[in-house]
Amino acid sequence: MRCAALGPEGTFSHEMALKVCGEDVTLCPTIGSVFAEVAAGGCMGIVPVENSEAGGVGETFDGLMRTDCHIAAEYYLPVRHYYAAAIPVGENPSCIYAHPQSHEQCSRFIDELGVPVVHTASNAASAESAAENPGTAAITSAPAAKIHGLRIIRENVQNSENNVTRFVAIVKGPYPKGYLPESPGCDKCSILIDPQEDRPGLLYEIIGVFAALGINLSRIESRPSKRGIGSYVFFIDFAMTPFSGDAVRRLKDIASVKELGCYTGRVISE
Repeated sequence: MRCAALGPEGTFSHEMALKVCGEDVTLCPTIGSVFAEVAAGGCMGIVPVENSEAGGVGETFDGLMRTDCHIAAEYYLPVRHYYAAAIPVGENPSCIYAHPQSHEQCSRFIDELGVPVVHTASNAASAESAAENPGTAAITSAPAAKIHGLRIIRENVQNSENNVTRFVAIVKGPYPKGYLPESPGCDKCSILIDPQEDRPGLLYEIIGVFAALGINLSRIESRPSKRGIGSYVFFIDFAMTPFSGDAVRRLKDIASVKELGCYTGRVISE
């Protein structure tokens, strides 16, 4: 099946899409445009949702919030960043290009360099910008450095040796299966909760639904609702159990719930 992913060639999203879908990959300029491509029909999307160092990817959460796309699977990719440039070894660059997530994941190394940082749309764009601007450098992936003719000066500049990015496969339309214990191969579910109000104890009440049913939460993150300051929605991942459907039904008595999907995941080797 054809996949859409964040480009250009050489991004970690591109790497993941190649591993999941093979060579039939359409590269898009933004994560938002990946969602648009999937919503238009005819392909699956591969998008990053969170990183072990830098946390959630806002563009992906926004796409899940504003489109009917749902999650079909998840994948985990160990991520290694490289300091690359077309400058002599030992010479400091005038600036370093980095994607905002890569900047955060490699903040210690970048701080040690002590040079200005220019944010880009992707790791591949960082390598391209460094190649086009003499005297500069990039935090990028190994494939992107090779594509743009940059020399890798230092490997593994990420803050943590255990740096992992979680990707999700998105497909067109609302989640069709429902929260059934017999759903084959599913071990995790994701929902979006929009309280549409602010009152004492609301979040406690929401989390209490899972506690009462003995369901483990693996992630909860708030995002702006886009309705104004102080208004938030909550993305929640929880373990699939025979009581998952009961949890969702109880939550719908408290707030608006968008079912994003039940699925399984696997680690993709480097």
